[in-house]
Amino acid sequence: MKKSMVPVSPELISSRSARVAAARRLAKRNFRGKDRLFLAEGPQAVREAAAHRDGGQATLVELFATVEAAERYADIVGEARAVGARVHLAAEDVIADISTTVTPQGLVGVCRFLDTPFEDVLAARPRLVAVLAHVRDPGNAGTVLRCADAAGAEAVVLTDASVDLYNPKAVRASVGSLFHLPVAVGVPVEEAIERLKGAGVRILAADGAGDHDLDEELDKGTMGGPTAWVFGNEAWGLPEETRELADAVVRVPIHGKAESLNLATAAAVCLYASARAQRARGGCRSVTQS
Repeated sequence: MKKSMVPVSPELISSRSARVAAARRLAKRNFRGKDRLFLAEGPQAVREAAAHRDGGQATLVELFATVEAAERYADIVGEARAVGARVHLAAEDVIADISTTVTPQGLVGVCRFLDTPFEDVLAARPRLVAVLAHVRDPGNAGTVLRCADAAGAEAVVLTDASVDLYNPKAVRASVGSLFHLPVAVGVPVEEAIERLKGAGVRILAADGAGDHDLDEELDKGTMGGPTAWVFGNEAWGLPEETRELADAVVRVPIHGKAESLNLATAAAVCLYASARAQRARGGCRSVTQS
């Protein structure tokens, strides 16, 4: 195990420190929006934050670590310092005061906002996009983002009625995927759908009561082109007006006795179905080939 050059006692011993107070307030959305900063907790998220840059600017600006965590994750602390982040060694109770988890892992990073303008998402001519419409649960939002990343999606769009991208639970649930792919926020769902259509992207609304069956769509070979999946609210799904905007409303078939799938599981199935179809022989590799 690597050892970092850390002092025997923490530098920050009081939760009343101005730096600690500034970080602690980022647990609240209004302060995140005002400062355009958010918290990333744990070694995986901090590592990804340290590696992420936006326009040449480092995303990680500050790191709080216990002495034990700084020693255990000396490479992450070194990466943080290498990108110019301020590193503070702190007592465990200070980290607990900043953290939003029950059992902190000893590392809390302060990061710059990194959402991408929707215009840039469209300009990149994406082949696979996840649109979260009215998704309110931060854990679900972060998990869908992780699924989109794993399936090779080029972007995620959180509509204006969805949860805050930088909610600590959403950041944790993404397990670092937040730093891997473009995410546009605050886009009205109608605008997101119409403009993606205008960019040559087929819109599929995921709904358990959909008229189209996912297996049948795969068998017919209709899913090889650029696609945006629209996922709705955890409790009530997609409103009728949103369903009507889609090119097709697709259900994931239930072959067993389960009543339904939760949002994140359904999203994973849908996104991977599209990813497989797009990578199969004859599947579209870009909008211009559709």
